Amino acid sequence: MSIEDHHKIVLKERGSLMLQLMDPSADPCSDFYQFACGKWNGKFPIRQDKAVDNTFERLKEDLDDVLRSLLEEPTSETDNNITKAVKTLYSGCMNIERIETLGAAPLLELLDELGGWPVLLGDAWNGTDYDWVRQMAQLRNYNNDILISEWVAADITNSSNHIIQLDQPMLGLPGREYFINPGDFQYREAYLNLMLSVTQILGASVDVALRDMTEVLHFEKQLSRILTAAEERRNMSAIHRKMTLEELNNEVPGIDWQDYIDAIGWNNNHTEEIVVFGLDYFRKLVPLLNDTDSRTISNYLLWRFVKNRISNLGDKFTRVKQDYIKVLFGRKSQPERWRSCVEYVTGNLGYVVGAMFVRRYFPEASKHDTDEMISLIRFSFKTAVKEALWMDPDTRSVAMEKVDTIVKNVGYPEYLMNDTYMDQVYSELSFSPDEHFKNVLKMLQFHARTNHNLLAAPVNRTAWVTTPAVVNAYYSRSKNMIVFPAGILQPPFYHPAFPKSLNYGGIGVVIGHEITHGFDDRGRQFDKNGNLNQWWKPEDVSKFYQRASCMLDQYGEYKVDEVGLNINPVNTLGENIADNAGIKIAYQAYKKWAEKNEEQVTVPYVNLTHDQLFFLNFGQIWCENNRPEAMLTKIRSGQHSPNKFRVIGTLSNSEDFSRAYNCPVGSRMNPERKCKVW
Repeated sequence: MSIEDHHKIVLKERGSLMLQLMDPSADPCSDFYQFACGKWNGKFPIRQDKAVDNTFERLKEDLDDVLRSLLEEPTSETDNNITKAVKTLYSGCMNIERIETLGAAPLLELLDELGGWPVLLGDAWNGTDYDWVRQMAQLRNYNNDILISEWVAADITNSSNHIIQLDQPMLGLPGREYFINPGDFQYREAYLNLMLSVTQILGASVDVALRDMTEVLHFEKQLSRILTAAEERRNMSAIHRKMTLEELNNEVPGIDWQDYIDAIGWNNNHTEEIVVFGLDYFRKLVPLLNDTDSRTISNYLLWRFVKNRISNLGDKFTRVKQDYIKVLFGRKSQPERWRSCVEYVTGNLGYVVGAMFVRRYFPEASKHDTDEMISLIRFSFKTAVKEALWMDPDTRSVAMEKVDTIVKNVGYPEYLMNDTYMDQVYSELSFSPDEHFKNVLKMLQFHARTNHNLLAAPVNRTAWVTTPAVVNAYYSRSKNMIVFPAGILQPPFYHPAFPKSLNYGGIGVVIGHEITHGFDDRGRQFDKNGNLNQWWKPEDVSKFYQRASCMLDQYGEYKVDEVGLNINPVNTLGENIADNAGIKIAYQAYKKWAEKNEEQVTVPYVNLTHDQLFFLNFGQIWCENNRPEAMLTKIRSGQHSPNKFRVIGTLSNSEDFSRAYNCPVGSRMNPERKCKVW
């Protein structure tokens, strides 16, 4: 089949799907989401093994099908060493018979090495010499952050250097509200039931398990109350502290920080200073730990470690985890084993799997087209900054420099094609098809060691921050970098067969969104080199938040009926700013392209202008179906507004949209008051 014939088929398929998803009875000026996505649920009813179904999920599944075929190919002489290893890692994950034969033995063996899990040992556990700092450090070497989150990354006040960083941790449930909210009893009950089921499968007595795990849940409730809420952590300057270990010991004297760092295995090679984001949390952690007995602390640390390993064990464990997931997220059945294994392998060795994908499937023309779009959209954002007359001229000038300095990465990093380099990076990794759990432990230790080894390495500002075979895009504040992996450069975001109206309304809006993240409420705190630096004048900051307050009011009024909650406008502010500016500058870039070029193709079956198609493709990218439990988690802990309101909120602020669809002033999609930051 010729490329031309293939492009015709792709275009017909896209036009047909666009028409099938639309609800033509809906008024686009009243509810554009319903107009664009009203038939989504009928076309794609949510499967039993899913909690969320949307464009990203469907593309991820299609990509997983491709990755599965690559991972299941027999090894060949042309495979480099790490490609062979990654196929072995996958086959070990798929070796269900061997996993069932080994049962819980590999985990129990590891728990003994970690000092023994009190709930399993009963009265035989001796806590006389127990040191929670050392046990926590042991778990950190298996890439687990429990009680304290520790990692190495570029120093956000000096982005050319790597530095140790400390922060408050994640919890066992999706967010602190799940522990605090009186109405969330069913989630805490499911969490406790998971603890009881797992500990009893591992051999704990019913009485000891109930006593110990109830204490663990009580401790984690108290822990949740001392975490700083996400809304209070958006000002990076306010929570960022750089200090020596001695200074940290003085600020938080109840923890031997030197002992903790040494126990991780730095061997005194660490930097003199460290970065602390969670100082207030650490101050509150010490009295909580002093009031908690050693048995409960050890039970908690090892529970959190075991919870992360349930998926690596046999069917007994995955069944009880599914019971928990059903309550928490509404997913009614487990995904197929191969899907879980593809996700595991790509989540751990994504650059290796990405290299396999790129070699076989990624067309280089996509990279060229995206580069061209980025140039036009970058220019469009510079124009928006130039027109931001509310800013001081000097601040505007520095802002335009930052736009020019943004590093762009498209498709994949070139080094993935260098077999010698890839084998060298992963030279220490080898796996067995019969030892899945041990493979997992090797992988965890590798990640921890690789991260800690960054301390001795210079910062590579152009190094990728996400893997190629993912359906996502990314902006890095500390690198001032935008990344568009190969996995997202496919329909409906992009295809060379599409008219530019679809591509700009798809990947173009994503490009604009990611560029804008450099200038949202958190990104604006970083300069062109990725350093936390107050380069705005105080009056500019004040005017920025005056404009942003309009979006706080707007999005805060949106209520999600399925769960009876309003959107959190503070936690979602950065994403809402990026959505609104992203579509504006992508549309302006498209019109700039259209001034010099003529659309050569039309979309079959959809009788709309190209301007209308631009906004329709944007809207349909966010078609979605959520189970209520999953939506609750998204509203409480997510940084994005629910997809419906990403469409309605963004387009109701767009004058370009209202013109394209002839929406009268005062209609829901064209209110008189519009919010605009950029």
